[in-house]
Amino acid sequence: MEKKSFNPITEGKIWKSLLAFFFPILIGTIFQQLYNTIDAVIIGKFEGKEALAAVGGGTAVYLTVIIGFFVGITSGAGVVISHLYGARNDRATSEAVHTSLALALAGGFAMTAGGFAASGLVLGAMNTPESITGLSMDYLEIYFISMVPMFVYNMASGIMRAAGDSKTPLWILIAAVFTNIALDLLFVVLFGWGVKGVAWATVASQAESMLVSLLFLKRRSDSLSFRIRKLGFSPQLLMKMLRIGFPAGIQSTFYGVSNLIIQSAINSFGTTTIASWAAFSKIDAVFWTIVNAMGIAVTTFAGQNFGAGKFHRVKSCMAESLSMTLAFTLISAAFFIATAKQCYALFTNDASVIAEGVSMLRFLAPTWFTYISIEILSGIIRGAGDSFKPMVISLFGICFLRVAWLFVVVPRVHTVNTVLTSYPLTWCVTSAAFWLYWFSGKWIHRFHGIAQKSALN
Repeated sequence: MEKKSFNPITEGKIWKSLLAFFFPILIGTIFQQLYNTIDAVIIGKFEGKEALAAVGGGTAVYLTVIIGFFVGITSGAGVVISHLYGARNDRATSEAVHTSLALALAGGFAMTAGGFAASGLVLGAMNTPESITGLSMDYLEIYFISMVPMFVYNMASGIMRAAGDSKTPLWILIAAVFTNIALDLLFVVLFGWGVKGVAWATVASQAESMLVSLLFLKRRSDSLSFRIRKLGFSPQLLMKMLRIGFPAGIQSTFYGVSNLIIQSAINSFGTTTIASWAAFSKIDAVFWTIVNAMGIAVTTFAGQNFGAGKFHRVKSCMAESLSMTLAFTLISAAFFIATAKQCYALFTNDASVIAEGVSMLRFLAPTWFTYISIEILSGIIRGAGDSFKPMVISLFGICFLRVAWLFVVVPRVHTVNTVLTSYPLTWCVTSAAFWLYWFSGKWIHRFHGIAQKSALN
């Protein structure tokens, strides 16, 4: 009898397996953030605060909405592939791989067309100042060319991670980031292309990521191997991916829409505040890389263990991942509170931008811990195949409540801190709702018919 290979996600010690899978994702998400962070640093230092606001303000939020929707769809593909891979169903896994890549191609072209069409309207709706509208449009018109390679790379990386390989996507990403840095310096500093230069650098580095990731999949000899002739849609698997991924995409989109409304509120305070918020979003990204990386890790961990029928490992996954993420979050918050001025000085020399940014950072960083249970619990529940309820909880707890705060409270108390308060307020409410749903056990019953609800309580 052929000996089955050892899968550390379904068979190893949970904390070791989780950390071994988590750290490459964490490092990868940090490097992913470097794409835009390096753009912001170079633009802010060499082109001024108007260019920084154009690249990192409402423009960045708008792109997050579009990209976030597809990342949600990608998560659905990852859950399906992790279930099939955990169950060792090679034929169906191969079909899922090629269906997901075909979906990435179609989605990339659709998002490129939609982005070109909607950019002007969105910038106007966010009350983008005239002083940066032209620069923002210049940046977006080029950036949207990167949608196809970006989507294909993200899907290919998701395929590798769904099977437990978080290292290969990391190395591909690191190489692309160094390419992006080199091209940023070439196009902006030497050629003087400004915001267009950082956009073209992103297009080139994303194309590199796509080609290398597809090459790695092509060279595999297992069920994850990519063959162009097999590229196409399996209707059954596509529907499964969309059933899980579409709610996650809608959730991410509404997150982004609520952030667009926040950006609109920030824009009402002027260019200095916009630039401070743009730089804050790059510093704040360190926290999000931690929780998002753990969210990806627990989704894959839960997906493979459900596929393998090892439901008892999920409880330990929740407790251990929550503890680790809390520790990382508290350390990060303490560091950034202590070094706030130095962090902002990396992005700009403008004293007013630095002063306002430090105030933002010291206001929000102490509240980061209130969010982490949302990411962990929703990741595990989604990994089990239940994507609808996390969407509903997040939409009402974060998006709708946040928008209500912005429209009802902010006009009456028109300060930056009133706008920022919408974050911890909605995180606390949504965390409470997720804990109630977790302890109800309904998500596990619905998707797997498990009677022992107490096993997860």
